Amino acid sequence: MALSESTRGIGRDGKPERVWRWALLALVPTSISCVPVENGRAPTAPSAVSPATAPETEAPDPAAALLMGRTRSILAALARGGDASAFRGRSPVDQLRSLDCLAQAIYYEAASESEDGQRAVAQVVLNRVRHPAWPNSVCGVVYQGPMRAGGGCQFTFTCDGSLTRPAGGIAWARARALAAEALAGRVYAPAGSSTHYHTHAVSPSWAPRLQPTLSIGAHAFYRLPGAAGEGSAFTANYAGREPLPQPSMILVRPAATASAPAFAALPEVPPPAAAAPAPISLPSDLALASSPPESTVREEYRSSGQWRDDAPAAITGR
Repeated sequence: MALSESTRGIGRDGKPERVWRWALLALVPTSISCVPVENGRAPTAPSAVSPATAPETEAPDPAAALLMGRTRSILAALARGGDASAFRGRSPVDQLRSLDCLAQAIYYEAASESEDGQRAVAQVVLNRVRHPAWPNSVCGVVYQGPMRAGGGCQFTFTCDGSLTRPAGGIAWARARALAAEALAGRVYAPAGSSTHYHTHAVSPSWAPRLQPTLSIGAHAFYRLPGAAGEGSAFTANYAGREPLPQPSMILVRPAATASAPAFAALPEVPPPAAAAPAPISLPSDLALASSPPESTVREEYRSSGQWRDDAPAAITGR
């Protein structure tokens, strides 16, 4: 594929910028990214249990194919410059990683939610990227727990084993399309400055200390209290460099088990004494004689097999 030198864009400094390296964004080998692009399927996280499998090659669902085409179009527009509020990676690899990490957060955290619910989750991730209290990269925010000393996963799917369930199908294609739109600068306004959320099934200890913002589907959203949660606090610049995600290999952390109940010791039972063998009585016709019978060997042969008196002592040992 040839590229003419007229393929240029305008950089943020107003100077022409060559973007030929971005034109191959959709063709970047998938091994440098977290998720294959050509088949819209995410791989499982590295696992010591099952080896990685080769990507599937069957034709995608027509609806998924449309979403994949939409994602490529958004990435192409983002490569040409995009909006000033867009999260533009410094290289095609960084751009793909940011897309993968954000799409994983949408898919594993809110795949069963409405489109609004999924956009709200994506907005929380990007709000954290813009806030000085969190990492200034998408993958850094999503995988903050597994990638820092001491753990404490910020998004449970990175530590609870969810990544062993491969993402795929139209739900994954939709998550990638929504992630691409969010990275390109589309803001989900109802989420506002939300930086936290949890499902209605749990009551985390931090929730009462934050300010509720909205509730969508199965999730309740919150922002930081006071000035830290105001829009003016989101002053961090997107780094543009995306670290390689490192999911936690501790898929399930075992809970503390209660001590086993104590049982009374059973009394020791001595083994039974060995009984004396019962005497064997034989029938009278088989009873042994009290003394062996008298020898019937002839007198002249009774010394057969014995050493002669004149045999050498070296042989007889006498």
